[in-house]
Amino acid sequence: MANINPLSNPKGVKVLCELCRSLAYVQCTGCKVTYYCDVEHQQADWSSIHEKICQLLIPLRTSLPFLNSAEERCHCMEQQIQRKKHLIDVTMKEAQKLLFNGKHQDAIPAATHSLSFSIDVFGLTSVELVPVYLILAEANIGLGQLAQAEHYLSEAYWTVLKTSDCSNTIRSKLHRNLGLLFSAKGDFEESLRHLSNDVYFASTVSGTNDISASGGYFHMANIFFWQNKMNIADSLYSEATDIWHAHLSRLVQVQINASMRSESALIDDTDPESLDENQEAEARQILSAILYTREQAPKKKPLKMVKTLHALTMLYFLSMDLQKAHELGKKLLLATQQLPKQDSLEAIAVLLKLIESKLSAK
Repeated sequence: MANINPLSNPKGVKVLCELCRSLAYVQCTGCKVTYYCDVEHQQADWSSIHEKICQLLIPLRTSLPFLNSAEERCHCMEQQIQRKKHLIDVTMKEAQKLLFNGKHQDAIPAATHSLSFSIDVFGLTSVELVPVYLILAEANIGLGQLAQAEHYLSEAYWTVLKTSDCSNTIRSKLHRNLGLLFSAKGDFEESLRHLSNDVYFASTVSGTNDISASGGYFHMANIFFWQNKMNIADSLYSEATDIWHAHLSRLVQVQINASMRSESALIDDTDPESLDENQEAEARQILSAILYTREQAPKKKPLKMVKTLHALTMLYFLSMDLQKAHELGKKLLLATQQLPKQDSLEAIAVLLKLIESKLSAK
């Protein structure tokens, strides 16, 4: 973390804390343009997002030079807007990744930054603010701060209602968060209604078998599981697993084809067929939870266990965590021995061989 620089209370100038907007007494010595009310808030911001954007804040918060022409001033303002848009993207992606990894407290400072920059660029009533409201709502739900979550969801809901051309992707995410809120309140009927809307709106964009719909199925399954409606829960867990299994199988095949063309060819972050960090994190969250549920079930279902393990092994292979992929691969191999028939396992054998070859080449 950047060194702490205590401030004397500035005369005539109000310096506000980056996180809570109260008077600040501590300065980040890395950028010298960010302030905090105390060391605790500085540490929270640093561990969440500030380390990644510290230097990016300097040109935004440094006084602009005097410019003679309107053209120069317009160009300078456009540069500032582009810098803010870049920071919106960076902070939102980081907040979402922290959420998927269960770090709800850490996600809030990153999302707060994203909301602040979004308001500056798009204005208070823009639909562009909705994704950030939803991240803040989900983080607060995870922390059990339901009143704060409800506040952010109300802002998101009214913004969507007032926006006639709001995308179904945003509507899907809004209903998912409303579903999570009502689930946390124990209102499972209302939660299921919103999660069904989540799947519906996601399906209108990419189809019922797209990974964007998998989260809705997964969260509905959790509710039925808590209600001890195991058959419905099992069916929905299978739906989520099948979606990810099919998607990951396609990506693995792309990599296998690439490897056949060139041994050094790997899927990179710019490949349209690759997973981004947030998709990886969501897949880990969903598939790991489903695997745990299946492992704890009194009556094991070998075929479903194999499919879940296969999907997780593919996921870690694609994210280049070969050691974890190898560990899961060994569990997968043992699980296949529980199947009544040993046919149709060629894809698993190819994957395990590929993992072994990548490990031995390191």
